Amino acid sequence: MTKQIREALLIIRRKRLEELTGLSRSTIYARINPKSPTYDPSFPRPIELGQGMKNPPVGWVESEVDAWLHGQVQKSRNAA
Repeated sequence: MTKQIREALLIIRRKRLEELTGLSRSTIYARINPKSPTYDPSFPRPIELGQGMKNPPVGWVESEVDAWLHGQVQKSRNAA
């Protein structure tokens, strides 16, 4: 059980998110911005990694990113 908790809470930074998804920085931020025409409500949300900062660093929960990627594969396979 401890291993499952540790894996579920692994936080990745934006550069790693770019590597995993193949998306650029601007595309990632467009996907999480509700005002963007390319907003994707299913895209994993970032979490703040600092407090009391004007622009706190953010990260993403790796297991949420993995789940989103698996969903994208399923959508692609079902469309074919």
